[in-house]
Amino acid sequence: MKNQSFLTFLIFLAISATLWLFVKLSEDYTTQVVFRMQFDEVPANKWLSSPEQTAKLSLTTDGFHTLRYKMMREHKRVVNVSLAEVPYRQEKGNTYSFSSLYVTERVAELLNVNATDLTMNDAMVYFNMDPLKSKVVPVELLSDIRPQRQYGVYGIPVLEPSSITIYGPVDVIDTLKSVSTQRLHKSNVSESFTETVPLDLLGGTIRSEVTAVSAKVQVEKFTETDVAVLIAQPDNVHVRFFPEAVTVKCLIAIKDYPNLTPDLFRVEVDKAQLKDLQPLLDVKLTSWPQYVQVLNTTPEKVEYLIVQ
Repeated sequence: MKNQSFLTFLIFLAISATLWLFVKLSEDYTTQVVFRMQFDEVPANKWLSSPEQTAKLSLTTDGFHTLRYKMMREHKRVVNVSLAEVPYRQEKGNTYSFSSLYVTERVAELLNVNATDLTMNDAMVYFNMDPLKSKVVPVELLSDIRPQRQYGVYGIPVLEPSSITIYGPVDVIDTLKSVSTQRLHKSNVSESFTETVPLDLLGGTIRSEVTAVSAKVQVEKFTETDVAVLIAQPDNVHVRFFPEAVTVKCLIAIKDYPNLTPDLFRVEVDKAQLKDLQPLLDVKLTSWPQYVQVLNTTPEKVEYLIVQ
C-alpha cells in the first residue's frame, strides 16, 4: 500500500513539473543572441579585409524558441551574407554598409521566429572592401588526354575565353604570367569533344569573374609514316653527305597525309662541327609542319666530303 501511494505521488509530481515547465516555456522572455556573419560572393575586384563579423540581437519570444537557441550548437549560429544579394552601399572610402534588417530576417529563419521578435543592436552593418590589382592573362590548359590506339589530339585545343582578367594582391598579380586550368583527364578518346574545365585560382589567392573555360579538343585518326628529307647545303661551301637524306619518322593525321611532302621539312648539320672539320656531323631537324608529330630521325650523324 505504501509503495502504491509513493508511486502515485511520483506520477502527480511528474505531471505537476511538466505543467509548470509548459507554463514557464509559454511565457515570453528577452535574451541576447549572438550569431556570426560570414560574407560570401564578394565582387571579384574587391578584397574583404574582415570576412567574418559578429551580430548581436535581442530576442523576445516564448521559452520554447528561447530554448531552441540555447540548444543550437555554436557552429550553426552562422548567417551567410551574400554580397551579390544584399543591397549594400558605399559610405566613404573603402567602407560599405547595409541594413541590419537583412541579418535579422536570416536569423529569424534559423530560429523559426518572426523577424519582429528580433532587434539588432545596430541599425546598419559596416564592412570594408579594398580594391584589388587587375591584370589580363592568357589561360593555359593542363590536360592528360589519352586517345585510343591510332588516334591523337589534332592541333592545339581552343579555349573560350582564351584570356581572363584576374584580381589579387599586387605582389601576386605582378608575378603571374598566365592562369592554368585544373587538369583535364580523358582516356580512350576517339572523337573530338568540348569540355568545361575549372580554373586554378590558387586556392582563392586570386579572383576572376570567369571561373571556368570551354576547351574544344579536336581528335583525328593518325598514321605513322617515313619521310626522306635531303640534308640542306651549308652556306658558302658545297658538301656531299653520306647518306644524303635523313629519314624522319612521324605521326600525321590521315586527312593531312596527301599534303605531306619532303620540302615541308628542313634538316641541317652542325655548322660549328663542319668548320672544325669533325669526322662526323650531327644532324638536326630544324623545321617541320605543325600538324606533324616527329617520333625520331635517322641517322643522327653523317659522314661528308667537301667538294672543291
